[in-house]
Amino acid sequence: MRITKEHDDRKKEILDTAERLFLVSGYEKCTVNDVINSVGIAKGTFYHYFKTKEEVLDSIVSRYREKVVSRAIGVLMVDDISSEEKLMRVFMAMQITNQIDTGKFSDIHKSGNALLHKKFLNQIIIAMAPILVKIVENGIEKGVWSCRFPLQYMQILLASSLTLTDEGIFGLDADSQLKVMGALISLLEKMLNVTEGSLVKIYLKGQEQ
Repeated sequence: MRITKEHDDRKKEILDTAERLFLVSGYEKCTVNDVINSVGIAKGTFYHYFKTKEEVLDSIVSRYREKVVSRAIGVLMVDDISSEEKLMRVFMAMQITNQIDTGKFSDIHKSGNALLHKKFLNQIIIAMAPILVKIVENGIEKGVWSCRFPLQYMQILLASSLTLTDEGIFGLDADSQLKVMGALISLLEKMLNVTEGSLVKIYLKGQEQ
């Protein structure tokens, strides 16, 4: 048991250190030696846990992804809310700035962290699409809405929302981001064939809370 704990603690220490170095210095500039020297371990110890620097990066991205997914799954498990409410809560749960420290989120957009940024967005779309699809399909079964392409529509919605509201790509201010999200939710209403404004109203109410 102690050996397992020590193994997990050491791995976490490497990840915590690498994350800090990647975000501050940039993934591209940071080397394995930088991580090793900062943690104070031998090179062999590092390679016992990770084969490459990119494998470390993937583990860090997984951390971010799990923060978003865990909140979404928490919403998914709530039974006493409508399909519309559940869909909007999950949609809001994936908002990146709510899951990651503001300083870290800003550092993700540095030019040297392009790969980190790309992997992060990719993993969020892959992880969140099935969750949104599950809600949509449940709503279809209840006769709440209809949708011909649940998976494809949710992938389009995720890719659009994550890209258009990404500060590192378009640099929109808070008001502009809110308007973009309102437009995307309006598009979602058309995808699901529901009354215009019904989902937007729930989304805006959630933003005020």
